[in-house]
Formats: sequence, C-alpha cells, structure tokens
Amino acid sequence: MIELGNYNELTILRSTSVGLFLGDEDVDDLLLPTKYAPEDFEIGQKLEVFCYLDHEERPIATTLKPFIKRNSFAYLRVAEVNEIGAFMDWGLEKHLLVPYREQRSKMVQGSWEVVYCYLDEKSFRLVGSSRLSKFLSNENTELSLNEEVSLLVYRRSDLGWDVVVNGSHRGLIFHSDVFQEISVGDKIKGYVKQIRPDKKLDIALQPIGLKALEPAADLIYQKLLHSDGFLNLNDSSSPEEIRSVFSMSKKTFKKAIGTLYKAKRITLEKDGIQLVK
Repeated sequence: MIELGNYNELTILRSTSVGLFLGDEDVDDLLLPTKYAPEDFEIGQKLEVFCYLDHEERPIATTLKPFIKRNSFAYLRVAEVNEIGAFMDWGLEKHLLVPYREQRSKMVQGSWEVVYCYLDEKSFRLVGSSRLSKFLSNENTELSLNEEVSLLVYRRSDLGWDVVVNGSHRGLIFHSDVFQEISVGDKIKGYVKQIRPDKKLDIALQPIGLKALEPAADLIYQKLLHSDGFLNLNDSSSPEEIRSVFSMSKKTFKKAIGTLYKAKRITLEKDGIQLVK
C-alpha cells in the first residue's frame, strides 16, 4: 500500500507520453511525471519515490527530496498566506498547507517556522502544524542520563530553549546550560541531563560529569597547541571569557584544566595556562 507523505519503493509498470506509471501489489496507476523520471530505466525496475497529492488532489510520485516527510518536524519558510492558511515551501511544486487552526501564532509570508507534517484523516491530505506539543510525547522515551540525542530547536522561552528530542519528545535546554549561539530551527546534538518525575527532559549541550572532561580537556589542549603553548585563561577568568573561547561552562573548564594539570600536560600560571613541552 502506498504511504502518502513518505518514500515508497515502487515498480515501473509502463511508460507513456506523460511519464512513468508505477505500482505495487495494491496500486498500479501512480504517475511519475516525465520531468522526474530517470533517463535510463527498464519496465519492472524498482524506484524509490516520494508520494503526495498534486494540485488536483491526486496521488502522484516524485524523485525530488522534500524538506519534511509525514510524521516529522522541520524548519520551513512560509511561501504564501491566503484565506485558507499558510503554505510552506517544502521543496515540492505544491506547497504544504498549515491551516489557521493549526497555527500556534499567525504566520507571515517570508517567515520561518518549525512545523510538523501529518496526514489529516478527514480530508486525507498532508498538512502542517506549528502546534507542536500535541505531536510530542515523553511517554516511553527509553532514554538514559547522559545519552546523546538529536535536537531541533523550536522555541525560546523565559526558561530556555524548547527542543524536539530524537524527532519525538519534548526537551528543555535551560539558558544557564547554553554556552554557544543557538537559534530556532537549529539541528544540534545534546545530552540528557535529567529525566524528571513528570517525565520532562532537561537537555545539556555538552556531556555531563566525567564524560565531559575528556572532550573538554582535549579541546583546551588542542587550543594550546595552536596558541604557541599559552592561553591567557585560568580558573580566575570570568565565565563570559571562557564561554567566548571554548563554548563551555567555567565549571567544566576548571575540571578540564585540572585533568590536564594532573596529567602533567600544563602548568598553572598567574596569568594563564602553559603547555608543558
């Protein structure tokens, strides 16, 4: 059965003047327009195509790669707004509709929004939504502390940055845990800092505890190698100075230089740290 809004592996059944007709055991008339068809093909050959509805609401195939697929999140540009809703550029000829009822705040042409794509069961159309909370669940996350996760930043709040975790869950990066520039729409990696009793996820941008020291220490060591063996930073430096150079907290920095000192890789000077030659 063909899955709208996703990639399907289908068989080339016949070639016509308008394109190739593809199918599987359930469908035998899905059109792949000529402009998207491969130059060299054989009847019976299998193709991976993306399936969606065209301007006349008919299922159609394309070899283009959209920016979002069904049941996933992405950061998309608002291409057009009219009385029906906002239309997102998702890399295909027909834009993805976000109805007004699915807009968390009114969308404006030219703006960028994080949206979720799903199949509306009433209209059988692919639509988008910026009301993300209802598509995120922290039940059965099967995550562990300090586990590396993929993140999509979708909103800034007074507490920090709301993120989609592993494409399914909701997490929060507190402002106090941010030591690099991030923006809505960024795809970054993070680490599970805490799983709260209510199953909310606190996320850090760096590994926690001992796991963080090795990469942090290595980063400092590599910086020393490329700075003639001296850095004008030490445990007396301000958090802002440390963050601007290493994108890490002062606490992590102090532990990392402690690791390097114990390993006899550096000496601690009044005005900085010196590489041991």
